[in-house]
Amino acid sequence: MTGRGLLITLGIILAVEAFIYPGWLINLHGSSQPVTLNYSGKTLGWRQLVAQGRIKTADISETDITGKFVGTFKSNGKTYKTYSVQMVTDDTQQATSWADHYIKNAVDLTNGSTPAWENILGLAFEFLPFIVLIGLFYFLMRAARQQSQGVFGFGQSRGKLYTEDRPSTSFADVAGVDAAKAELAEVVDFLKQPAKYHKLGARIPKGVLLVGPPGTGKTLLARAIAGEANVPFLAISATEFVELFVGVGASRVRDLFTRAKAVAPSIVFIDEIDAIGGSRSGRGPVSGGNDEREQTLNQMLVSMDGFEPNEAVIVLAATNRPDNLDPALLRPGRFDREVVVDPPDRKGREAILRIHTRNVPLASGVNLARIAAMTPGMSGADLSNLANEAALSAARKDETEVTMQDFDYALDRVTLGLEGSPLMNAEERRTVAYHEAGHALVAFFLPNVDPVSRITITPRGRSLGVTQFLPIDDRRNYRRDYLINRMAVGMGGRSSEEIVFNDITSGAQNDLQMVTNVARTMVTQLGMAPELGPTYLGGVNDDGLSGRAYNPYEPKEYSDKTAAKIDEAVNRLVKDAHERALGVIRTHREALDAVAAALLADESLDREEFTKIANAHLAPGEEPRSIPTADGTPTGESPQPIKSAT
Repeated sequence: MTGRGLLITLGIILAVEAFIYPGWLINLHGSSQPVTLNYSGKTLGWRQLVAQGRIKTADISETDITGKFVGTFKSNGKTYKTYSVQMVTDDTQQATSWADHYIKNAVDLTNGSTPAWENILGLAFEFLPFIVLIGLFYFLMRAARQQSQGVFGFGQSRGKLYTEDRPSTSFADVAGVDAAKAELAEVVDFLKQPAKYHKLGARIPKGVLLVGPPGTGKTLLARAIAGEANVPFLAISATEFVELFVGVGASRVRDLFTRAKAVAPSIVFIDEIDAIGGSRSGRGPVSGGNDEREQTLNQMLVSMDGFEPNEAVIVLAATNRPDNLDPALLRPGRFDREVVVDPPDRKGREAILRIHTRNVPLASGVNLARIAAMTPGMSGADLSNLANEAALSAARKDETEVTMQDFDYALDRVTLGLEGSPLMNAEERRTVAYHEAGHALVAFFLPNVDPVSRITITPRGRSLGVTQFLPIDDRRNYRRDYLINRMAVGMGGRSSEEIVFNDITSGAQNDLQMVTNVARTMVTQLGMAPELGPTYLGGVNDDGLSGRAYNPYEPKEYSDKTAAKIDEAVNRLVKDAHERALGVIRTHREALDAVAAALLADESLDREEFTKIANAHLAPGEEPRSIPTADGTPTGESPQPIKSAT
């Protein structure tokens, strides 16, 4: 507490004391000593003062009368508020016989005794200042102790312990990760029945590492384990171990495991463990081998490997970067088991949507299976956000139920962005219409390509127009022909501009970036370049198909000559895709004009409208194509739906 705050506190205490116990202020208005009066004298006569209405109260006893004046009484230059009258027996009898006279003159008579409650209240007022000062002293000492802990308590773990108020989440609240749930159910069973495993000589894994992309439900699974196992649960983020001072993180790790052992059987959950568990092999001489992060990791290794065989303390950790973890952390005896939490498949997405819409009033026309088919690649967090956006859309329209239209709007909002104002410039609208029509037609006429779901020239997010593609099946494996045609679709907008306007614009920037990344992934990571053969030339962290793009600053394990061949192969693939797109656009120029005209008139086309226009303008000898659907039975996994944005 600061000096100013202390003065303010003391001032408040004095003000309260003066209000509720003003006896110490008597000297400001009158003497605290009573004036001595005669019973019936001419000067200082009590009876005369009673008759004059100067007496307020009178306490009559056998020996004296005491009381208070009405206001104050001056005598010999002094001011008094109380009085006393010495009595003899006769006077006492006379005073008592004059009771009616006292009452008539508004004198408050008492019987010489003070009520018990008044004595207790007076005693409380007497001790009130001491009580207040003791309380103030306690709070000052508590503040000082907290400041002391702030300076000397760095080593204490900041993990939160859940016992009776543990998370109420259960496995019923988790869907789409059935394989992970099955593995973790064994951990729960061990915590509930450890003797079942010990009598057979079995040892439950000391550590379980949850691995998966962001939003797939790793933390939710940890909360479900805590809720199911019904044991103490300590949760902490790995970033809370690291401080400026060396040794603080190691001390916090020791304190965390000490607390876990004290309440065993228990669960320790460390979120984002890669913050302290990064590999030590990649650290150069500048960082050294004795920094805070490395000491924290070393203490973590020792603590995890120091449990007694029968100690029921299980460590759960979550990360989306398992490739960065130190090998010593992953060896048996520490993290014995790695549970992969992948994005859900179609059935998993439907189950997740049912969980997130349990408390949402759905209209009869809402088809969660169709929504699941329209959202390949979405994680549990994405689907939760989708359901929330649909509910918000219904609330904005003052609806009582969430309809399928609300889900369609929410899906567009999540995947494409917020709808902006229509384009006003006629030339710009025409350019965007032909650009998006080029993407759509190349996808329509090339085989093994994800079908078009919708085309719009209304700005969405940072895009002037969008062509949305919706994979029919969830994919895990990608054929070379699929990737080449996917690049051709990306070049469809640029190719359309070249043919129609004999010029190019800046609208293909995102398309070119996507096409180049796919081509480089094919060459360096997938061995799909004939001139380089089946050789992996990517970095350890490169994975273009799952979202981790090529890193030009990462050290490469190939020569400059090989690097030149990689550039040539990438350039050749991009050019081949460009030529393939140009061929489709030239062959179907009439269909291109028809789709662009429809976009200029309506600004948006769904898959049925687009398919109808394209089939009406086929090249000679071509057969009409059926309307693609996303309601088939998918198999496996898929990346996010391809989105081409101008």
